[in-house]
Amino acid sequence: MTALTPRLRWTFSDGLTLVGRELGRLRQEPGELVAALVFPAVMVVLFGYVFGSAIQVPGGGDYREYLMPGLFSMVTFSAVMAVMTRVATDASRGVMDRFRSMPMARLAVPFGQTGADSLIGLLMLAIMVGAGLLVGWQPHRGLLPTAEAFLLLMVLRYALSWVGVYVGLAVKNDQVADAMVPLFLPFTMLSNSFVPTDGMPGWLRFLADWNPVSALTAASRELFGNPGAPSGDVAWPLAHPVATVLLWSAALLVVFVPLSVRAYNRGGR
Repeated sequence: MTALTPRLRWTFSDGLTLVGRELGRLRQEPGELVAALVFPAVMVVLFGYVFGSAIQVPGGGDYREYLMPGLFSMVTFSAVMAVMTRVATDASRGVMDRFRSMPMARLAVPFGQTGADSLIGLLMLAIMVGAGLLVGWQPHRGLLPTAEAFLLLMVLRYALSWVGVYVGLAVKNDQVADAMVPLFLPFTMLSNSFVPTDGMPGWLRFLADWNPVSALTAASRELFGNPGAPSGDVAWPLAHPVATVLLWSAALLVVFVPLSVRAYNRGGR
C-alpha cells in the first residue's frame, strides 16, 4: 500500500497537469469551445419549439419538461465523440508519441483527457440547464433527487469518455475520427429521449428500451419529477433506470480503462 501511494500521487499530479493542458488548448482554439457551448442551447430551441409542437407527451404534460432529460442524456453521450476526436488528433500529430517519451505516469494521459472532458461536460450541462429553465423546464422533487440526477449524468459521462479515449487511440487519425462522429448520432436518437418508444415496431422498441441512453433519460425524468417517467409493464432497464445507469457506468470503466491504458502503452509499437 505504501508503495502504491507515491505512484498514485505521481499519476494524479501528471493527470492534473494534462487536464490543464487540455483546457488551455481550448482557450487557444475558442471556436471549438464556443461550438460545444452553443450546441446545447440550439438543441433546446430546435427540439423544444420546432419539433415539440407536433409531439404529445404520454399521460399529458409539457413537452419541453419531457424533452430536457433526453437532451441532458444526449449531451452526456457526446463525451464519446468529443474525446475520441481530441485523442485521435493528438495521436495523428505525434503528441502521444511525445508524451510516451516523457517521464510521466502512463495513466496520466488518458486521465487528463477524461478529466478535462468532465469539466467541459459540466459546463455544457450548466448551459443546457439554464436554457431549460428559460423555456419552462424545472425539477420538481427537491434538491437531493435533483443532485442525484446530475451526479448520475456526470458519472456516465466520465465512463463514456474512456470509450472515447480507447477509440481515439485505436483509429489514430483525426480524419477517421471526424468521419466516425455521425455514426454515433443514431445511437442517441434510437431511444426514448425525444419520443415514447411505444409506437415503435417491436424489434426497434426492444433496441430503444435497452439502449443506455433510454435508461439515463428515464432515470433523469424520475429523479427530476418530469413527465414520461416509466410506469407499468416496461423493460427491465426502464423499470430500474438508476441501477441500469450505474451498472453501465461500472461496466464501461472496468472494460475501457485497462483497454485505454494498454492502447496508449502499445501505441508506439
